[in-house]
Amino acid sequence: MDHFLYRDGALYAEDVPVAEIAAAVGTPFYVYSTATLQRHFRLFDEALDGMDHLVCYAMKAASNQAILKTLAQMGAGMDVVSQGEYLRAKAAGVPGDKIVFSGVGKTSDEIRCALSGGIRQFNVESEPEMIVIDRVAQELGLIAPITIRVNPDVDAKTHAKIATGKSENKFGIPISRAKEVYALAASLPGLDVIGIDCHIGSQLTDLEPFRLAYEKISELTETLRAEGHNIRRLDLGGGLGIPYTRSNEAPPLPVEYGQLIKDTLGHLGCEIEIEPGRLIAGNAGLMVSEVIYVKSGEGRDFLIIDGAMNDLIRPAMYEAHHDIIPVIEAAPGVEQQPYDIVGPVCESGDTFAKQRNLTPMQPGDLVAFRSAGAYGAVMASEYNSRPLIPEVLVTGDQFAVIRERPSFDEMINRDTIPAWL
Repeated sequence: MDHFLYRDGALYAEDVPVAEIAAAVGTPFYVYSTATLQRHFRLFDEALDGMDHLVCYAMKAASNQAILKTLAQMGAGMDVVSQGEYLRAKAAGVPGDKIVFSGVGKTSDEIRCALSGGIRQFNVESEPEMIVIDRVAQELGLIAPITIRVNPDVDAKTHAKIATGKSENKFGIPISRAKEVYALAASLPGLDVIGIDCHIGSQLTDLEPFRLAYEKISELTETLRAEGHNIRRLDLGGGLGIPYTRSNEAPPLPVEYGQLIKDTLGHLGCEIEIEPGRLIAGNAGLMVSEVIYVKSGEGRDFLIIDGAMNDLIRPAMYEAHHDIIPVIEAAPGVEQQPYDIVGPVCESGDTFAKQRNLTPMQPGDLVAFRSAGAYGAVMASEYNSRPLIPEVLVTGDQFAVIRERPSFDEMINRDTIPAWL
């Protein structure tokens, strides 16, 4: 569910007409719904009622300060994967004891920053990383809380570029080696081994891979406890998918996911962490773009819009589908026609959809890309020297620009010309 609905033929973001935002900030732009962000966080939080738990938003999905603050005010923790994300979370008012640091390539500087500023735990991905965390912690005279990410070798049955739980993926340690790696961790004086971490992939639309992974985690918890490890926290990652089309079968609901966690792991008495990102932010955002030209080609028509692959790269990168809808609905009975919807970047990959049916469009018309709140603005670039597009947050009948579009001068002046030129 989201809060982007038609009223009298016009698309609204909560109680604000999308066309009104376009007139104020220009196109293209991203717009997020506060009500949707809050609702989706609440669904996860309520799904784990009765268990000691923390919902840590995976901020790589969308990391604008206004989004982070909205979720932090609801009690969310944050899952970060870089020093920049860690500092963003702290700047949004998230305390260190609610920040989990994930990622396979944490540097000494990143580890030092997080330990100095406060951290809930590091999710450790390898023995070399573990040794570095131990060294930095001892240098600072601190104890670093860690979980160890185990790879359960479960096929998440998702896109190959976002699968993380199979044996050939770069993430975590093989579950078959867990006993020896935990023994090493327990021998390092700068570490406090508090639990197990597991994340098998993103955009999962079936609960069965989760079940298979969590059953393995349950067995591993019992094994490690028998070895003398005080396993008291289980970080289960994120990955629950969202519906990118209105016609396909809906993925499992957070309440169903929560019940699976209770069924497979509830008997262990561990604190549970989950790290949803896409399901919180994905359907909470649109990208809005204006039609520049309608071009007739050989056997097809092209809708050329002012949004491009640098603004929303998912279709070019993953062949990802986004529903694309007109901001002003056509009158009843108007027949749709197929368009290839493309951007202005000089790449054939700058194609959002092929032969997508829309009501007849004209230059100046606005279109909205649904489910663009996750991995949209955060993955954008200035390719072709196109400015990063604005982000807008709506709450009720109010909206505010939460990231401005830089001017061309601001873009150019970031470059420095050496003295010899």
